[in-house]
Amino acid sequence: MVEVKNLVKHYGPIRAVNGVSFSVNRGDILGFLGPNGAGKSTTMKMITGYIQPTSGTAVVDGFDVQACPLEVKKRIGYLPESSPSYPEMTVEEFLDFIAEVRGYTDQSARRDRVDEVIDLCRLNEVRRQVIETLSKGYKQRVGFAQAVMHDPPVLILDEPTDGLDPNQKHEVRRIIKGMAEKKAIILSTHILEEVDALCNRVIIIARGEKIVDETPEEFRNRSETRRLDDVFRKLTR
Repeated sequence: MVEVKNLVKHYGPIRAVNGVSFSVNRGDILGFLGPNGAGKSTTMKMITGYIQPTSGTAVVDGFDVQACPLEVKKRIGYLPESSPSYPEMTVEEFLDFIAEVRGYTDQSARRDRVDEVIDLCRLNEVRRQVIETLSKGYKQRVGFAQAVMHDPPVLILDEPTDGLDPNQKHEVRRIIKGMAEKKAIILSTHILEEVDALCNRVIIIARGEKIVDETPEEFRNRSETRRLDDVFRKLTR
């Protein structure tokens, strides 16, 4: 579903991503790990078409992100780290707007789809609440809801549980795991527990380069520590 081919990104003299390649199949949940500044978010933004690579490309469901950017965007649900929304809208208004943007032009079909996604993400109790008044956990769920509104075959999630309390993390993981069989999912995380709970593959990048591509079990066997920072230091020495 996703094939990343030798992606490179320069910011002036800085090479943020340096020749990263990998593939993700339907049914995969890929844990995308690395220390801060490793190039994770930049790689994910290039896959989605949010930023242009300096060289290399990504292919999503058979479409090249540079040659067919709109076709790629149709097939991707993207939750960036900032979880953007329109804070003055209610949850229901925002998701209705996203559904229309994503092609649900028939009002009845759009309303049904918004209801489905609100149920999926358990947003019913806040559906008429203004987004800027929501807790961080609910805002994150609204961001996730917009990413899955068009039922895309590929999900790219940048630290989807960052800053959430344990119950909120459990809820977001439940939603992700429930979708895994029919989708290819890439998620970045700093939480080893999340890797154990969700992922069937782990990729680590450091200094813009891929240094690990293995199963979670192989990754756990690298170190007895449960701190990702310690693992990163060991791998990048």
